[in-house]
Amino acid sequence: MSRTIRAALVQARWTGDRETMIKAHEEHARSAAALGAQVICFQELFYGPYFCQVQDAAFYSYAESVPGPIVDRFAALAAELGIVMILPVYEQEQPGILYNTAAVVDADGSFLGKYRKTHIPHVTGFWEKFYFRPGNLGYPVFDTAVGRIGVYICYDRHFPEGWRALGLNGAELVFNPSATSRGLSNYLWKLEQPAAAVANEYYVGAVNRVGVEDLGDDDFYGTSYFVDPEGTFVDGTADAHEPELLVRDLDMSLLTTVRDRWAFYRDRRPDTYGDLTAP
Repeated sequence: MSRTIRAALVQARWTGDRETMIKAHEEHARSAAALGAQVICFQELFYGPYFCQVQDAAFYSYAESVPGPIVDRFAALAAELGIVMILPVYEQEQPGILYNTAAVVDADGSFLGKYRKTHIPHVTGFWEKFYFRPGNLGYPVFDTAVGRIGVYICYDRHFPEGWRALGLNGAELVFNPSATSRGLSNYLWKLEQPAAAVANEYYVGAVNRVGVEDLGDDDFYGTSYFVDPEGTFVDGTADAHEPELLVRDLDMSLLTTVRDRWAFYRDRRPDTYGDLTAP
């Protein structure tokens, strides 16, 4: 039976302050809902600059509990609009215990849970170990009003084991909110995530911020997209330089088509063949 999800991604440029960034994303959510979107994902650390270009404890002030003020604010908006939201935020579990986190809020505004970024880079322009601990919640999949959703965050995408775990946990659509820079990894941007979608037979929504911010020379190249389980970009990608609200229709019946076509969705499960060491 055919099932279509209208899904949205927001690639944004840093506005210069937290409150206007939050308000801009509220307007993006309203615009997406007006276009019929049923689920929306924002970029990594969506309400701030990408402060990991520097190592400065002043940016710890961006962290808050999850759920907390920002998640609660957007949960109320999700309930008003009837839209599922993926909210990538800076989480303080307790003083000094900080994570790069995405909260998942259902279309009725209920908080379903969170994913904490597992793989933390620490290279020039991406000093994330100064700000975040590695995630410790595994690879949860959330039952939402639009289906089973997973989250992977930015640098995670270079590691196939999490993609696989999300598939084994039943994900139909996985979002990867990112802050990734031109000249560093953009040659991988259109390779890794389509490959993950094909290997694990689900849709991937990849969202990246845009522009150069005043904390460094990282040039975030946007190019957000949805890719289907056959590795095809759904109606192309977003702009490589400008902010954009990307809204696409995802034909979820394609998951069944692909999974019926290829046995590896079944055969990759560790218990498929029983004990392979037995005589």
